[in-house]
Amino acid sequence: MPDADPALTVRDLTVAYNEEPVLWDIDWTVPAGTLTGIVGPNGAGKTTLLQAILGIETPAAGQVRIFGQSYEAARDRVGYVPQRGSVDWDFPTDALDVVLMGLYGRLGWIRRPGAEEKEEAHAALEQVGMADYADRQISQLSGGQQQRVFLARALVQEADLYFMDEPLQGVDATTERALFDLLRTLQQRDCTVVAVHHDLQTVPEYFDRVLLLNVRRIASGPVEEVFTEENLRRTYGGRVGFLRKNESPISDSASAPNRKEESRA
Repeated sequence: MPDADPALTVRDLTVAYNEEPVLWDIDWTVPAGTLTGIVGPNGAGKTTLLQAILGIETPAAGQVRIFGQSYEAARDRVGYVPQRGSVDWDFPTDALDVVLMGLYGRLGWIRRPGAEEKEEAHAALEQVGMADYADRQISQLSGGQQQRVFLARALVQEADLYFMDEPLQGVDATTERALFDLLRTLQQRDCTVVAVHHDLQTVPEYFDRVLLLNVRRIASGPVEEVFTEENLRRTYGGRVGFLRKNESPISDSASAPNRKEESRA
């Protein structure tokens, strides 16, 4: 049965570095069972938002609830795929061991994975098309293959809510389609997926809902209601060329809005 509470509720969330706001007074709700994209220019606070929700960054103010609970109480229901560039890929371990790390929350750090856990990890690698690379050192994998391994690590957590930071960045078109199909499969299992995404042109195809972010929340809600040229101009502060055929996408150099924007339901 679906949860009565939203998968994620963020209220008045503010994060500052050296007294400079990186996120300001964010209010945002993600219904359970949805596939939600976070979109905004460079420096908009997208990664910081995920990290604040997960307790990696300490907010200056605000509250986060996951299925009506604190993150600490709901930790076992959450999976996380970090940005690929934030990972030390030279660490001497193979793909199977990376996936097994996703089970440590269940096993604890003392108990070692056994045959059952290794079978789960192999099954997750199979699901992302990486079964043949289980023994390959992660440093020897391509960027797309590394992304697949990290998705497999998230899969074995059997979470109800997944946060993913640019899961489709730097992969070829075939891998992007395969990874997106996997996200849809998670949604069909009643999971909720929240993903930072950089390609504006694929937002309507990939997501049900979207958060437009530039330090402040510009708008959020169903893609067909929120993902408009007007809202994108407010988010990026410039020309929204991708909405017109044969024009270039929006520049990422726009500055943050100067006032708190009215929110959408």
